[in-house]
Amino acid sequence: MGINKELLKGSTVILLLTVLNKREMYGYELIKEIEQSSDGVFLMKEGTLYPILHTLEAEGWLDSSWSQHDGRKRKYYRITERGREQLHEKTKEWVKFRTAVDTVIGEGS
Repeated sequence: MGINKELLKGSTVILLLTVLNKREMYGYELIKEIEQSSDGVFLMKEGTLYPILHTLEAEGWLDSSWSQHDGRKRKYYRITERGREQLHEKTKEWVKFRTAVDTVIGEGS
């Protein structure tokens, strides 16, 4: 079961930074990790993912490198120190946002 694109759009960056804070991954692996970790709620397409990864890399929040595994060349992404700082800030923002939404709609409703 997927979730509304607009809701996903607002949380994609924090999801990617959180997953990459655990370990480096290549694009398709990121998609699958987020899908599995969210029990299928967050379904992301490659056409959505790669422009965001490129933007985060341009911002200095991610680094990447090419590696070959099983005969396939893959671009691995990893979070930078600047990315960790942004993750910390975005996590604080998210908690504040989530708390406010829960307050307005009522927890457990």
